[in-house]
Amino acid sequence: MGEHGTHHILSYGKLAAVLGCLLMLTVVTIGVSYVDLGFFNVPVAIGIASTKATLVLLFFMHLKYEGPLIVWSFISAVIFLAIMITFTFWDVAFRY
Repeated sequence: MGEHGTHHILSYGKLAAVLGCLLMLTVVTIGVSYVDLGFFNVPVAIGIASTKATLVLLFFMHLKYEGPLIVWSFISAVIFLAIMITFTFWDVAFRY
């Protein structure tokens, strides 16, 4: 529901397109898992997973149609989470 109380009902075509993108990204994830990218294995996997999560949040959880307050609160939470994950990676990388 948006800030004006309107409902956003997505068409079956749009939902099917998003589902198709999610399935395609899943196939890409499986394909990339068989390729040795060296250092970039984890960043590529995180990038694909982030893209899939973004699609789910935008279309299936209707975040695309929410007001700016909810969108910015979500973005700030994601930025905070990214900072915490970055600190964790730095801690593991420079532990020894």
